[in-house]
Amino acid sequence: MKPSTNRMLNRIKSIYMFIMERGTVTTQQLVDEFGITPRTIQRDLNVLAYNELVKSPARGKWTTTKKKVKLTS
Repeated sequence: MKPSTNRMLNRIKSIYMFIMERGTVTTQQLVDEFGITPRTIQRDLNVLAYNELVKSPARGKWTTTKKKVKLTS
């Protein structure tokens, strides 16, 4: 796996864990926490939403779904 792909997957996993721990977060909270651009956060959230791991109950807010997920190191 390319290093850039591995970095992206680790970042997406970290974003998912952050949302899971806090319940509901805003896109801006994610930008502030991870220090990356809003566009990058949006792309990562799109990956999570496509896989039905997060949903947006209101514009700019995100929460995890009830889908079971196995997290590995």
